[in-house]
Amino acid sequence: MTTVELDIKHLKQKIADKVRHPFLAKFVSDPIIDEDKLVILTSIMDNTGLSPIKKEQYIITTMLVQIALDTHDLVSLSDSGEDQVTVRNRQLTVLAGDYYSGMYYYLLSQLDDIPMIHTLASAIKDINEQKMELYYKDVESFQEFMNGLKTVESLLIQRVAEYVKRASINDVAGEWLLTKKLLNEQRNVQQDGYSPLLDLLVKDRLTNTTYSQIMKSVDLMIQRNLSRLEVTISHLPLHFNNLKSYVHTTLSEQHYQNQVAEEG
Repeated sequence: MTTVELDIKHLKQKIADKVRHPFLAKFVSDPIIDEDKLVILTSIMDNTGLSPIKKEQYIITTMLVQIALDTHDLVSLSDSGEDQVTVRNRQLTVLAGDYYSGMYYYLLSQLDDIPMIHTLASAIKDINEQKMELYYKDVESFQEFMNGLKTVESLLIQRVAEYVKRASINDVAGEWLLTKKLLNEQRNVQQDGYSPLLDLLVKDRLTNTTYSQIMKSVDLMIQRNLSRLEVTISHLPLHFNNLKSYVHTTLSEQHYQNQVAEEG
């Protein structure tokens, strides 16, 4: 295991320890820690002049924000059944998301870091506004939906990168995080025949398209993004070499998985 892998494992454990709550654990699944976003954040912080303690604090607090946003999405995109168990689970999921949100404010308050709080709070506001556009309003086209999804997936990381003056990562972060999201949704469709997120496009009266057409468009966008990533990531400064290696390794693994799926 490399030093980078050890660092990521260490950070994932610290984040997991922060979000673990005895009561919530009885009813709500442990939150998923997005390793792609964690790797990008770590690469950003590793190349700043911040102290090791502050680097770790920024990474953990940003990931807590991401976990809170992702947890609230489980409510936004789930079916609104009215039976007692479903209602309770939805309420507990909202509670979990609020708990994770409160944790990052608490941690940042300990650092007395008002500018960083403003950075994260502004990003949360803009991301939630973009989610409202995606989830509850008609979009004009597939591309408009993808642009909004890209914002939702990458804006938090990009704002933090700008705050620590490492915005050179932003193009790669945007392309990579959108691509990984689409790959995950594509996998959901292959395994379960359904993607709650992509279903929004099928139901949208303005896009007027079928699931089959959506999946073809998603596959085309994934291939285009992967091609662009090969070029974009090669232009990153040398201090992002660990991130370059991570992305190239993940791309190779994804290519292998796609071959297996096609042969299967």
